[in-house]
Amino acid sequence: MRRLLLISNSTNHGGGYLDHVLAEIDAFLGPVRRLLFVPFALADRDGYVATARARLEAIGVEVEGLTADAAGHRRLADAEAVFAGGGNTFRLLDTMQRSGLLGHLAARAAEGLPYIGSSAGTNLACPTVRTTNDMPIVEPASLRALGLVPFQINPHYLDPDPASTHMGETREQRLREFHEENGIPVLGLREGAWVRVEGPRAWLAGRRGARLFRRGAPPEERAPGSPLDDLLID
Repeated sequence: MRRLLLISNSTNHGGGYLDHVLAEIDAFLGPVRRLLFVPFALADRDGYVATARARLEAIGVEVEGLTADAAGHRRLADAEAVFAGGGNTFRLLDTMQRSGLLGHLAARAAEGLPYIGSSAGTNLACPTVRTTNDMPIVEPASLRALGLVPFQINPHYLDPDPASTHMGETREQRLREFHEENGIPVLGLREGAWVRVEGPRAWLAGRRGARLFRRGAPPEERAPGSPLDDLLID
């Protein structure tokens, strides 16, 4: 049974790292008190693991860092839960692919290993990383990701500002361009929101909602607490 917690962002304005979602992480993990943290989205991997360890010890969770080597595969095989942190999505995906950990993690998550993702880690849970906001600072072998859900997510989704004088594309325009070439739904996940998946059930939670984009249809507003079961149908 799939167990996923897919978070838009790690830090809300005015708050600290994971403050807005720490209680949800605690509830999601339940009796699990050991977690394997994936730090590959940042250059300072050791520092990132230390940050996650310091924050999650507040809820009694012991954190170990994943490494991109044979020892990392052994740690993943023994993991009780995995948390892929935010940063640059392309760097995260590239490291997971080169190390062979991408397929290993996908298999374990399909078996029911609890998976938490934030920002880049949430992108990684999707079929591809085509709806990330990040620059491709490295070139992965493929844009295919874990495929833990059958829809795309755009973390940090920003609504169009009618008062803005910025002439660049809005996030909505970029997602419409995505649907000119792709048919898969995209959930624009606002900051402060997250998606919880438990087997065949999924729902939206957090302080803010999301906007659902489907090819050839107007966007749909999804409020916190809304079911997302329809998005789990391939």
